[in-house]
Amino acid sequence: MTNTDSQSEVTHKQPRHIAIIMDGNNRWARGRGLSGGAGHRAGAEIARDVVHGCADRGIAYLTLFAFSSENWFRPDKEVKGLMALFLSVLKRHEIKQMHERNIRLQFIGKRDDFSPRLQKNMREVEELTRHNTGLVVTVAADYGGRWDIAQACQAVSRQVQSGHINVEDITPELLQNFVSMGDVPEPDLCIRTGGERRISNFLLWQFAYTELYFTDCYWPQFDETELQQAIDDFSRRKRRFGRESGSDEQEKIT
Repeated sequence: MTNTDSQSEVTHKQPRHIAIIMDGNNRWARGRGLSGGAGHRAGAEIARDVVHGCADRGIAYLTLFAFSSENWFRPDKEVKGLMALFLSVLKRHEIKQMHERNIRLQFIGKRDDFSPRLQKNMREVEELTRHNTGLVVTVAADYGGRWDIAQACQAVSRQVQSGHINVEDITPELLQNFVSMGDVPEPDLCIRTGGERRISNFLLWQFAYTELYFTDCYWPQFDETELQQAIDDFSRRKRRFGRESGSDEQEKIT
């Protein structure tokens, strides 16, 4: 399936690409009298379990919103704790286990404001798993949907300035090649935990036809049952992609 395939009403049994906004770590921790750091650590464990749960189900792509561009404005202590946790996760044996399961890990976002050590570890993880052909896990770190669209526009502008393309050549299909994850199917399903009903500047371009699923469950409580409930809910939906119902044309997902 390509990003321009399938524009009809259709029922899917399982999403090919799941994106998750992992929200509620701090509120979960506060409700238990724990520190915010404890909430984020618990959330990291759940992220690991969800990765393996998606791999077990044959999901092809999983994208996790780990750290938004706006998260830099959180209290300094919390940001430092998140960076330390991020670094420790990249060095854990779980990465080796994912590699052994043929899982590929990659990152989207700016990266420039991360420490050189963290950037180095991100590159090492990507290189280690680069040729794996199983589940592709994309971690959005220092990522914002508006930034993504802006950087794609900048890249296209450079192509125009260099004479490689004309302004008239700029189409949604062309811009698709310059946004993050432009080479993979757009998310079929976005899950947001924590009770909020918004997408918080996540994958604004890529979510054009994504089905949204909101749960009041905090991220550290998101277990196998919650994951399956989200997938089951998706399987009962009919996706029209802007077309009228009743079209005979159907999207095929393998």
